[in-house]
Amino acid sequence: MGSVEKVLEQVLRGTSDANIAFGDLCRLLRRLGFAERTRGSHHCFCRTGVPELINLQKEGGKAKPYQVRQVRKIIVKHELADGI
Repeated sequence: MGSVEKVLEQVLRGTSDANIAFGDLCRLLRRLGFAERTRGSHHCFCRTGVPELINLQKEGGKAKPYQVRQVRKIIVKHELADGI
């Protein structure tokens, strides 16, 4: 299992939302087919077929817990975990 798969498992498990590295979450979203646009400290992700936009910001080196929850909700709602 590669690091992207481990991050996906962590996100879906939901037990360590405060301990997901920002770079790992961005890498996961890119691997799931999201396009990234960066404006300052905002990293925005979009994907065809997914109407929600994901806007991430770093907090130290970690992703913000509420943003990890938003990503999990979108992955589950659109059944994107199968793509890995």
